[in-house]
Amino acid sequence: MRLALILVVLTALSGAVVLYNRIFLRNNKASTDGEERSENFLIEYSRSFFPVLFFVLIIRSFIFEPFRIPSGSMMPTLLQGDYIFVKKYAYGLRLPVLEKKVIETGEPQRGDVVVFRLPSDPNINYIKRVVGLPGDKIVYRQHRLTINGESVELNRDPVSPEYENMPQFIESLGEREHAILIARPGNTLRDGVYVVPQGSYFMMGDNRDNSRDSRFIGVIKEEFLVGEAVRIWMHMDGIEWPTWQRIGKKIQ
Repeated sequence: MRLALILVVLTALSGAVVLYNRIFLRNNKASTDGEERSENFLIEYSRSFFPVLFFVLIIRSFIFEPFRIPSGSMMPTLLQGDYIFVKKYAYGLRLPVLEKKVIETGEPQRGDVVVFRLPSDPNINYIKRVVGLPGDKIVYRQHRLTINGESVELNRDPVSPEYENMPQFIESLGEREHAILIARPGNTLRDGVYVVPQGSYFMMGDNRDNSRDSRFIGVIKEEFLVGEAVRIWMHMDGIEWPTWQRIGKKIQ
């Protein structure tokens, strides 16, 4: 949000300078010898940067915004060091900084990977998977999900049965099939029953026993949603070379 505020302020200031120049200083030309004077330093730079700032503001606020994955809570779907694109218009167009929705464009679906602002500190972004929709009853017990009385299908991954010594499974949520990790039997984290209020969503990480999600922070109200994570555009962790095979990968 701080970056969004800085971008809005810079765009507004440079735009105001350009507008002032066009309205009041258009005919401010040269000195008495007939030679044109050089433009004011501020005006020159504002004219150069305003189009760029305005373009970036529109793209970042309403279309796509880049994010970096800082932790392993969404492994194996997303890895620490992944750089992703988030579709900002997936769940409504919101005013930058104010985050007030002005146009309705859609709602999260079960299985979507979503970036949202942490309710306790809106300057922090989290990324998790939508498990529960408004009105759902979620039961998480012994690493198994039950939604509205129906057990979610979970099968051992036949291709990659383990990931970093943790069992890997294929889970089906809505129309999405995705891989998840669970700890060894007996290491169950936060079993419980959760009812999702209207206007809210229940989020979980794919790394089920290593994720600070709605089992800890509570359900996420619609007003805190940022957008849907759709694609990986780079993977680089530290000073290592990029992992080329992850570039362009669609987020399932």
